[in-house]
Amino acid sequence: MKILVIGSGPIVIGQAAEFDYAGTQACRALREEGCEVVLINSNPATIMTDPETADAVYIEPLTVDFCERVIAKERPEGLLATLGGQTGLNLASQLAAAGVFEKYGVRLLGTKLESIQMAEDRELFRALMREIGEPVPESWIVESESDLEALLDTVPYPCIVRPAYTLGGTGGGVAYDREALWEIGRKGLKLSMRSQLMVERSLLGWKEVEYEVMRDSAGTCITVCNMENLDPMGVHTGDSIVVAPSQTLTDIEYHMLRTASLKIIRALGIEGGCNVQLAVNPDSFDYYIIEVNPRVSRSSALASKATGYPIARVAAKIALGMRLDEIPNSITGTTKASFEPSLDYCVVKIPRWPFDKFVSGDRTLGTQMKATGEVMAIDRTFEGALVKAVAGLEVRNKDLDDLGYRKATEEELAEFVRVPTDGRLWALAEALRRGWTIAEVNRLSKVDPWFLEKIKGAVQSPPPNPIAYKMVDTCAGEFDSRTPYYYATCEAESDMVADPS
Repeated sequence: MKILVIGSGPIVIGQAAEFDYAGTQACRALREEGCEVVLINSNPATIMTDPETADAVYIEPLTVDFCERVIAKERPEGLLATLGGQTGLNLASQLAAAGVFEKYGVRLLGTKLESIQMAEDRELFRALMREIGEPVPESWIVESESDLEALLDTVPYPCIVRPAYTLGGTGGGVAYDREALWEIGRKGLKLSMRSQLMVERSLLGWKEVEYEVMRDSAGTCITVCNMENLDPMGVHTGDSIVVAPSQTLTDIEYHMLRTASLKIIRALGIEGGCNVQLAVNPDSFDYYIIEVNPRVSRSSALASKATGYPIARVAAKIALGMRLDEIPNSITGTTKASFEPSLDYCVVKIPRWPFDKFVSGDRTLGTQMKATGEVMAIDRTFEGALVKAVAGLEVRNKDLDDLGYRKATEEELAEFVRVPTDGRLWALAEALRRGWTIAEVNRLSKVDPWFLEKIKGAVQSPPPNPIAYKMVDTCAGEFDSRTPYYYATCEAESDMVADPS
C-alpha cells in the first residue's frame, strides 16, 4: 500500500519540532508494515525530509495545488494527515473540499474527515458535547463581522475568543471590553480557515487539565497520560508550565475527567491519538470541555516522551486498521499498545520563549501561544523536576533566583505575580522567598496552593544533585523493558543494569 504523509511545514511560534518527531515515527511505523511511504513537507531542515525516512520525499509548499501534483504523480492509495499538526489537518480538509480525494481515489486514513470537522468546527463540536451530556462554557458562534458587532454589547466581559482551524490559538485572545472584542474578533475571522470563531464565557482562574487518549477502529480506548497546567486558565497550554501526571486533582476528579475524555473520543469516532482539554473549578467538582485536537498534537510529543509510549507510531498503525491489542509496545517488547502507561515519577515541562532575542516584544501570556520551544525534566518529585527544567532552559537564570525580581518593590512584585509572563515563575519564587503567604500568592496568581508550597520548598531547600539512575519504561517496573531510558535522581538505589558511563 502506498501512503502519502503530510508534514507540518515550517517551524513557527506554536509549532516547533514536535511534529517532525511525530512524522518520523509514523513513517518508520508504516514502513515496518510493508507500506511504501511518500512524504510531502515544505521544511528541508527536518529529520522527516531525510531521504532515508520515506521512499519518496517532496520538499514542496503545503498547498492544495502542490499536494495534488504529488498525488497525481505518485498515486497513493491512502493519505495520513493527523501527524502534521494543524497544517496537515487543514490541508486534508482543503483537499477533500476541492474534490482531490475523489478525483484520484485517495482514502483518508485514521480519523475520518467527518470526525475532524466535528472536532474543529466550533458549532458542530459544541452541539455534539451537549448531545452526549458533556458541559461546555456558554458561548456564541461568530461567522461574520455583523455577527461580531451584534455581540459587543451582550456578552459578559471578560470573554475568550477562539477561532476555528488555527494553530496555537492564533487569532484568539481574552477580551476585557467591547473594543478589545471587536479588534480580536475581526483578526480571528481573517485568520480562521473557515472564517469562524467562538466567543466563550471566561473561565479565568480555573485549573486547566489535558488528557492524551488513543482509540482504534474497534472502539478500544486508553488514556496515555494526563497533564496539569501549573498556570490557570487564560494562558495557552503551550505557554504554561505543565506537570504529568496531574498533582492536585483528587481521585474522584481524575476519574471523572478521564471518563469524560474517553466518552468524547468515542463520540467523535477518532481513530488514533487525540488531545482533550478541560477546565476544572478549583473550589468544586464542576468542569467544562474546552476543546479537542483530533490529531497528534504538541502535547502528544510531551506525553510520548514523558511516558515512553510511542503515540505517533501507534497512531500510524491504527491508521492502517490495526487494533491496540495487536500493536506491540516497542519499549517493553512484551506488552501491547492497549496497556496504559504507569508513571512512578514526575515530569515538568517549561516553555522556552524568544523574548531574549525580541526584547521589545509583549511578554504577557494569553490564549495565543508565544513559545518557540520547551524543556522537559523528569525526577521522583515535582521540586526535583522543576529545578532540573529551569537549569535546562538555557537562559540567564539557572535557578529560581532572579536579581531583577529581587530589586522589585512590593507593589511591582505583586503585579509580576498577578500578570502571567515568561518570568512569572521567578516572581512567584521571589514572593515566597520574601515570606508572602501561600494564600496571598494564590489570590494574586490563581496558581494552586500545592504548587506554591512546592516552589516555596524548592526556594528554601533546593533539591540535592542527582546521584542515581531510575528507569522510564511505560509500566513502572511491572514488566521487563527491552529499550528503556533513564533519568537521574537523588536516591540510593539505581535501576541501571550497567554503569551509564
